[in-house]
Amino acid sequence: MRGTRYHNVFAVWLRGNPASGDDGPGMIPKTMQALVKPKPAPGMEMREMPVPMIGPEDVLVAVETASVCGTDLHIFHWDEWAQARIKPPYIPGHEFCGTVAAVGELVTAVKVGDFVSAEMHVACGHCLQCRSGQAHVCQFVKILGVDADGAFAHYVRIPATNIWKLDPAIPRDYGSLFDPFGNAVHTALSGPIAGQTVAVTGCGPIGLFAIAVAKACGASRIFAIEPNARRRETARQMGAHVLLDPTSGNVETEVKSATGGNGVDVLLEMSGNASAIRQGFSILRMGGRASLLGIPARNVELDLANSVIFKGAVVHGINGRKMYETWFQAEALIRDSGVDLSPVITHRMPLAQFDEAMRLLENGEAGKILLTVKGAV
Repeated sequence: MRGTRYHNVFAVWLRGNPASGDDGPGMIPKTMQALVKPKPAPGMEMREMPVPMIGPEDVLVAVETASVCGTDLHIFHWDEWAQARIKPPYIPGHEFCGTVAAVGELVTAVKVGDFVSAEMHVACGHCLQCRSGQAHVCQFVKILGVDADGAFAHYVRIPATNIWKLDPAIPRDYGSLFDPFGNAVHTALSGPIAGQTVAVTGCGPIGLFAIAVAKACGASRIFAIEPNARRRETARQMGAHVLLDPTSGNVETEVKSATGGNGVDVLLEMSGNASAIRQGFSILRMGGRASLLGIPARNVELDLANSVIFKGAVVHGINGRKMYETWFQAEALIRDSGVDLSPVITHRMPLAQFDEAMRLLENGEAGKILLTVKGAV
């Protein structure tokens, strides 16, 4: 297998390095509370777990806040995707922020006490993609919180190269949102956006973030297409000009009417819903750009000839965030362009109330849920 030697070395890091980066005796406890996926079955549970040991190029972060993602819901319910990907027992959670509690002896970019987040896609660094500036689509990527222990715990171990030191001007509440916000930034900015008409299909948190990005970057008119009335209202708060219910049967007529019969310049598909994908392509203009982030649960039937080929459409598949171009863009949009993420944050609760968080998310009663962790530094 190409790259096997490097991939095996990479796997050693994921299993853990026995070296410790503690700054002094008594500073870091030996055990911690963590939300664990204990077995291949529905559910998660709080357990006492060992605090991760770190190696010379690792950082130990005391988690302050971890936000809940739709991926966590898949893992919680143990659906077909989770069964094929997840290897219990392990600690989920891939969106977080916190304070550096310890650093390995070779780490110089951050220090104990720094407020940080992290890119949780750990790239191998050696495959063709990593060596040609495409580490975000690394062949051997491992995602912390999916493929290895993550941040639903008092402490999380992160390779120093993946740590992102947060600018003090960034609202502290936003620290755990850089992962999903980065997805929205990457999707929206994968092509021209200024002066463009934009349709966002699916107004979950990432779709809502994408609306804010499109508005901040000068989109001329933004159509939010979402069946949930509460989410449509949040889309308005995030900057959408036109709110449409995809079940009304009038979406294509209304969009074409508002765009001189052309359709939108840009489609940002965030839902992964087959009907939404087909509807999105139906309102995309000839020569338009479609950036697809939503992940369908199964294969999607699409009229490829009329939806893509004859339209001359440019179609982008979006995976994660660019390392680390997207992180710089995301930080600038919040710090300098005034992008406001607060309307998307609907709930704050302790990590131990994860069952309630999952219920709210599943029932469509929540936007972004922030779980308070507060690992001690």
